[in-house]
Amino acid sequence: MTNMFSSDWMASFQNVWNTEAGLSDELEKIGFTSTIAYGYIGDDAPSGVLVIEGGKAVSAGAFDGQEVNWDIRASQGDWDKWLKKPPGMMGLGMAYAPRKIQFLVGDYSAMVKDPRMAGPFVKSFAAMGKA
Repeated sequence: MTNMFSSDWMASFQNVWNTEAGLSDELEKIGFTSTIAYGYIGDDAPSGVLVIEGGKAVSAGAFDGQEVNWDIRASQGDWDKWLKKPPGMMGLGMAYAPRKIQFLVGDYSAMVKDPRMAGPFVKSFAAMGKA
């Protein structure tokens, strides 16, 4: 198994992102463009980054200091748990309240209030489990 958020894992995640039903196709409808970083709570910097243009993942790899719109962090144990059983919206809310999932950059509250973004966000966890 490839290490989560390594360049190889992120490339696999990019491919799954673009083919996962309800993810890139839904984000394409709203013209979602963003640079999303992923990593671990307590680390100085995120580990991996995914660049989205018009809903499609156009590049992925190791974080290299680029500016990001989202920086999503969790513990290794929580990421591992979510890879095996992706959380739903309620599960993410329950993880957000006690700060098990943290957004160092990006507005989680605004995102979950917008169903055009909330649904694909939940789908992104299912895509991670397939990467």
